[in-house]
Amino acid sequence: MDLIEGDETGNTPEFTVSEISGAVKRVIEGEFGHVRIRGEVGRVSRPRSGHVYLDLKDDRAVISAVMWKGVAARQDTQPEEGMEVIAVGRLTTFPGQSKYQLVIEEIRPAGMGALMAMLEKRRKMLAAEGLFDEGRKRPIPFLPEVVGVVTSPSGAVIRDILHRLRDRFPRKVLIWPVAVQGQACAPEVARAIAGFNALSPGGAVPRPDVLIVARGGGSVEDLWGFNEEAVVRAAAASEIPLISAVGHETDTTLIDFAADRRAPTPTAAAEMAVPVRRDLMVWADEMQARLSRAVSQRLETRAQRVGDLARALPRPETLLETARQRLDTASDRLPAALFRGVQTRRVALSEAGGALRPSGLRARTGEARRMLHGWTTRLDPALARLAATKREALGRRADRLRVQPIASRVKDSRDRLDALTAQLQAAQTSRLKTERDRLKAMGRLNETLSYRATLARGYAVVRGDGNVVTTKTAAEAATGLEIEFQDGRLRLGGTAPKTKAKAKPPEQGSLF
Repeated sequence: MDLIEGDETGNTPEFTVSEISGAVKRVIEGEFGHVRIRGEVGRVSRPRSGHVYLDLKDDRAVISAVMWKGVAARQDTQPEEGMEVIAVGRLTTFPGQSKYQLVIEEIRPAGMGALMAMLEKRRKMLAAEGLFDEGRKRPIPFLPEVVGVVTSPSGAVIRDILHRLRDRFPRKVLIWPVAVQGQACAPEVARAIAGFNALSPGGAVPRPDVLIVARGGGSVEDLWGFNEEAVVRAAAASEIPLISAVGHETDTTLIDFAADRRAPTPTAAAEMAVPVRRDLMVWADEMQARLSRAVSQRLETRAQRVGDLARALPRPETLLETARQRLDTASDRLPAALFRGVQTRRVALSEAGGALRPSGLRARTGEARRMLHGWTTRLDPALARLAATKREALGRRADRLRVQPIASRVKDSRDRLDALTAQLQAAQTSRLKTERDRLKAMGRLNETLSYRATLARGYAVVRGDGNVVTTKTAAEAATGLEIEFQDGRLRLGGTAPKTKAKAKPPEQGSLF
């Protein structure tokens, strides 16, 4: 027991936690100053500071790793979960959590297989979002006014594109210079595509009608920037139709799936963007020639058809002969028809005039006078009775009314009575005037239609034995004739006819 107590309080040195942590840190950094580790990327964390925290693992162990912001920005390939990588760096400890970790200075995929596996995984993820669907791809305009090119301004690619556009159909070209490989490639290409789409149509800088994203051939690592998710999403979101021309015909990047068209080479992209001007001119000349031939042939066919139809038609003189004959016949019949029409209307007028009687006009005028007189005689008693009724009603209510309202109502009633009297007198005067005018008009009509007006123009009425004679036979059969002129009657032979009680005006008389 004493021995044990002696061991506990013996010469064993005491260390603080920081001292032990520092010693462990020095041992680990001294033994593993620079190491290469192959493993699978596990958990990946990218906080807002820009540093990258991840786990490297295999089937039996896990090592934490950190890649500082500056180092992460220089890497061509960013680590993703599930990717097999080779990480180069140094081992150290993190005393705050009592763990060791790898500070990564360089990281790259562990062979082409790992890189292709990561690429396939990303392609499937973006395809599942619908970014590669054929239904969302837009057609390339037939003849764009402005062509936008996203590429390096110093490479052979832009010269090939400009030369091909100039040969086929010269167009305005806007170039957005970008890095086509390395860490800056993906963000610059994505910003260029978004920048072209942000231009306003009709602005100071014209908005392109079609975009070409181009780069020459290279290795998978050189073309990796066009496989980045930011570039693919920018191409899919572009409202301007986009042609992808990255690498050679055998090279395939993810932007090729998101673009509206894929060109095997940058030169082929220029050929897709514009047609051949000479071909268009030849086509236009051919269409013009075909149109001219078609018009000429159509005119010839129509002329022949018109000629055939003209031969089947009769001569114009033949068509007009019947109409001309009918017109001559109608012209010959027109004077006789006009004369008969005038005679018919004259006889009808004479019959209508004979039916009018002065006694009828006088009867209607007398009836109108009697009606007017009756209304006049009935008006004064009616007004008197109305005034008496109002006075009686006023007398019954006098005891219930005050003087001022009664006086006011009396005044109002008197005013209304005066107004009604004035209106009645005006109506009576107007009615009398109207009836007088009608009577005068009927008198003028009677004078106009009376046979006496005809006597004034030199005509006479012949009567035989008291009856009107209209024929020669009746005049020869009469024992005596009486001729009535405007100023009197003249008897010829026979005895004077007996005067009837009520002589009626003649209905019709002979004119000579």
